[in-house]
Amino acid sequence: MNDFFLKNSIADIHKKFKQKELSPAEVTSMSLENIISLGSKYGAWVAHEDNSLISRIEKETKEYGVDTERLFEGIPIGIKDIFNTAELPTQMGSPIWKDFTPGNDARAVYHLKRQGANVVGKTVTAEFAVHALNETLNPYDVARTPGTSSSGSAVAVALGTVPFATGTQTAGSIIRPASFCGIYGCKPSFGFIPRTGMLKTTDSLDTVGFFALYQEDLKRGFDALRVKGKNYPISHAAISDISRQRKQDGEPWKVAFARTHTWMNAPVYAQEAIEKYISKLSTQKNIEVVDISLPKSIEEAHEVHATIYNKSLSYYFEGEHKQADFVSLIMNKIISEGIKINANDFKGATVKQNKIIYDMDEYFKRCDVIISLSTAGEAPLRDETEAPDPALMWTLSHLPVVSVPQFKSPNGLPFGMQVVARKYNDYLLFEFLDYLQSINLIPSMSAYLKDYE
Repeated sequence: MNDFFLKNSIADIHKKFKQKELSPAEVTSMSLENIISLGSKYGAWVAHEDNSLISRIEKETKEYGVDTERLFEGIPIGIKDIFNTAELPTQMGSPIWKDFTPGNDARAVYHLKRQGANVVGKTVTAEFAVHALNETLNPYDVARTPGTSSSGSAVAVALGTVPFATGTQTAGSIIRPASFCGIYGCKPSFGFIPRTGMLKTTDSLDTVGFFALYQEDLKRGFDALRVKGKNYPISHAAISDISRQRKQDGEPWKVAFARTHTWMNAPVYAQEAIEKYISKLSTQKNIEVVDISLPKSIEEAHEVHATIYNKSLSYYFEGEHKQADFVSLIMNKIISEGIKINANDFKGATVKQNKIIYDMDEYFKRCDVIISLSTAGEAPLRDETEAPDPALMWTLSHLPVVSVPQFKSPNGLPFGMQVVARKYNDYLLFEFLDYLQSINLIPSMSAYLKDYE
């Protein structure tokens, strides 16, 4: 395999296009070569393009040239296999949907293609993007989980087969794989990226996001994917409302350190790693670490999430549930539990979710970002249950979050740090990450990359 994508951000690749050192076809060819050489070994890809894609790109480049004003011009990307794609099947990790070809692109896929991206393949997902562990292997230790359900996308990026891949998060399905695989993972504010043409599991939780090797590519991905303009009045008004940002020019960043109610699940090495990081952060002259207790309501996050999630799955997958031979044990268990939840309990949970969303929105009037662990620590063994962590808390409260590949366990395995901002303050979040990178407090790219034989 080649390590081209491990050594070059998307901006670097575009510079090579401008200088005519490389063409989009050559870059995509390198991606397909890596997919073929590594994809089957680690189980990251469920389907991929062939050389006909290279021919198509060569023809388009000859006819239209290379337009690096487009954010993803000539960049090969992976698409989680719950998004419709016109050229490739969409099977959603389920044998029930084997070989299903929708014949169209999901809106998010369309947005990326409009910015010049080349879809080279579909990445493996957990069955219906839920919890069942699939064939994807953690590239740092194949005996450990890569995280679910966006495991294929995370591993595809971590291996350097593509520099960018889509994911989704309803609980922790972007943050956990990013943490366990030592790469950047971004879950934007709920509602900024359209869900048209893709699998839906839980209407008030499903969020489209993505994985990248380079921190600088996060904002690029968000810009390419999100809805824009006055036809989307809520998000347009919110993202343009500077009053939602507490920080004014010249003021220090106010950073809250959240141990959260899941802190006891983190091993000592993880607790010490992030506490040491926060201590270092507090010495920076443009950063003020503040001690602000999280709202009491957030302590119910895991219980509220389970009620909404389980009931929603039992509704959306009633038909599949009847085909028990084709649905995993864990999926059947969740659906069975969801069926038992009555309408009043479900409604009560949605009321509590809205209270948590409101409380967290108020919380951010006193700080700019929150820092917490991404996961309890390193990836657990494949037959172990992942410990409760803060990831789903920020999903439930609709907040934008990035998992940063910041730490290593005593076993040399990666685990991440979450940086969280107020709802709709996604650009402020990226600005803060830019600042941390400028003072060398987060890596520009994953610090855990290695050569894959």
